[in-house]
Amino acid sequence: MTEKTFWQTIETTGEQLLTTIKQIIEAGNVRRIRVRQKDRVIAEFPLTVGVLGTVIAPIAAAIGALTAVLTECTIDVERVETPKETKDENATVA
Repeated sequence: MTEKTFWQTIETTGEQLLTTIKQIIEAGNVRRIRVRQKDRVIAEFPLTVGVLGTVIAPIAAAIGALTAVLTECTIDVERVETPKETKDENATVA
């Protein structure tokens, strides 16, 4: 099976930034989060499966510091979609 990678863009304000990122991480299937202000990348956090719980605290601290200086920003989220296995409906079980 091959994984499909795609990007999702979310517009937010500095006040909502931390809450939005926590929701994105908790939703799962996230490979990377990039915070931008206009065309400038402010922060980028690569995430790997299995370490999400330990990654949230440092990300939250970094994002907390950024919210003081950011007014309007964009969150780019790289997600991974694994194709689901298809079952043959005509197959019989012996």
